[in-house]
Amino acid sequence: MKTVSLSRDMVHAGNLILVNREYPCRGARETCRPVGQDSGSIFLTDRFATIYTRLMDELSAWDQILPVSGWRSKQEQEQIYRDCISENGAEFTSKYVAFPGHSEHQTGLALDLALNQPDIDAICPHFPYTGMCGTFREKAVHYGLVERYPDGKEGVTGIANEPWHFRYVGVPHAALMEQNGFTLEEYLSWLRMFPYGGEPLRYGYGDKTIEIFYLSAGAETTLFEVEEGPLYTVSGDNINGFIITVWKENHIQ
Repeated sequence: MKTVSLSRDMVHAGNLILVNREYPCRGARETCRPVGQDSGSIFLTDRFATIYTRLMDELSAWDQILPVSGWRSKQEQEQIYRDCISENGAEFTSKYVAFPGHSEHQTGLALDLALNQPDIDAICPHFPYTGMCGTFREKAVHYGLVERYPDGKEGVTGIANEPWHFRYVGVPHAALMEQNGFTLEEYLSWLRMFPYGGEPLRYGYGDKTIEIFYLSAGAETTLFEVEEGPLYTVSGDNINGFIITVWKENHIQ
């Protein structure tokens, strides 16, 4: 076993951080890079950009699906928020545009997509459930992407249904969210039922068993132990804890 030490500020970093009206974006911005073809102004975190590129290459969808908005600075979010209020009113804006400092786009882990067609709406782009857009949805979960604001979950997310807004949470978390019909808010709440030191959440993935558990953050430093060998990842939840995901090989007797 080896001991891993996590600093308090790591609570605000990782693929599973929750950013919404209650929990602002508080972590340092990860390194981002441009994605897409002819989309030099659309930036995502390095990992998300790599995953998105692989997915689009598999689908050969570069000429059918366009990235509309990725990472935004707080200043850009403020400008979008003001412009939307001016053009569409406060009620519309509250449904579709996050308050500055509380937008997932400030993490580099969110991406708005549009079907390639004339006159794309930058706030509410058209991304249907049919054709190549439908195929994208079917494949996206296997790449760690989820539709972040599904229909019927407005009371949970605080945002109206946005079929165009995708969030990178990673594998296997996207699959678990889809299978259970969870938003990110609901998923993180559920994971608290699997605290470190007890029975983890187990999920079969190919020739591996993935174990997931929730670890409460300490005042300054948080320690946990993990076996030597297996791959593991750590993500803060941007609330008060960490999600530990451990990938273990299945051994056939």
